[in-house]
Amino acid sequence: MPDPLLLDVSPEAAGERLDSFLAGPLGSRAKAQRLLDAGLVTVDGKAQPKRHKVAAGERIEVAPEPHVEQEPAGDAPFTIVYEDEHLLLVDKPAGVVVHPAPGHRSGTLSQALAGRTSGAAAGGEDPGRAGIVHRLDRDTSGLLVVAKSEQAHRELKAMIEAREVRREYLALVEGTPPARTGTIDAPIGRDRRVRTRMSTETDDPRDARTHFTLERALPDSALLRVVLETGRTHQIRVHLQAIGFPVAGDPDYGRAGRFGLQRQFLHATRLAFTHPLTGEQIDVSSPLPPDLAAVLAQLESQLD
Repeated sequence: MPDPLLLDVSPEAAGERLDSFLAGPLGSRAKAQRLLDAGLVTVDGKAQPKRHKVAAGERIEVAPEPHVEQEPAGDAPFTIVYEDEHLLLVDKPAGVVVHPAPGHRSGTLSQALAGRTSGAAAGGEDPGRAGIVHRLDRDTSGLLVVAKSEQAHRELKAMIEAREVRREYLALVEGTPPARTGTIDAPIGRDRRVRTRMSTETDDPRDARTHFTLERALPDSALLRVVLETGRTHQIRVHLQAIGFPVAGDPDYGRAGRFGLQRQFLHATRLAFTHPLTGEQIDVSSPLPPDLAAVLAQLESQLD
């Protein structure tokens, strides 16, 4: 295991944000933020948020990133629903991890895409996440857009940050919201008590907005169509739990096994955007997979 990187803050650097200060020695601000999010950075022995303003004389320690083997191929199942020379749209089943991470060294979507005989995913500074511009949780199914070149990766990332990609989800929640439509505007970050969870109770808040529309009121539950304005980690799950309507079956932010579910009822059902390189209007939908459709049908049958 390599030794940790030790950095002392000079008087000239005082006042910089921590992630900006680390961008130079680590090679990029994105890598700095990734290591900060992973809890691998301390300032004078304590974890600090990326917005922390460094002070002269502080000692910053960056622990080595855990080595993750990137295999040239993988056996993760997926379906291509659209493809051209620049990008592809993937329908990911539940249970598939998008890219390698500690605890998930193989069998990921990015490895399976890298193993394609032609038109492999590409772009981005991390070879283990080639082509990946956004992600879905392991047990969330549905649509992702993946780049096939550096240019496409750069353009797609910019479009997502500019909120020019419409991302719609279907979520079954416990209970029924009092309004047919709503917007949840609550910053999200690492939970200040449980660092493996995201929360609105955080010392490192980042803007997060989620819109929802009631699709169907059901017994003790409701089917919502959810649109992401921002894309924070676990955003939909955290936001719906925060307003008292957790995603059904969610083992982290709700109740596992609710309505007989084996995973959270959350499906990325639609992606719509203007192709960044051709100008074509892309609008792709994915139906509910069989496990979620069966639970929905069972709840609907109780309305008769």
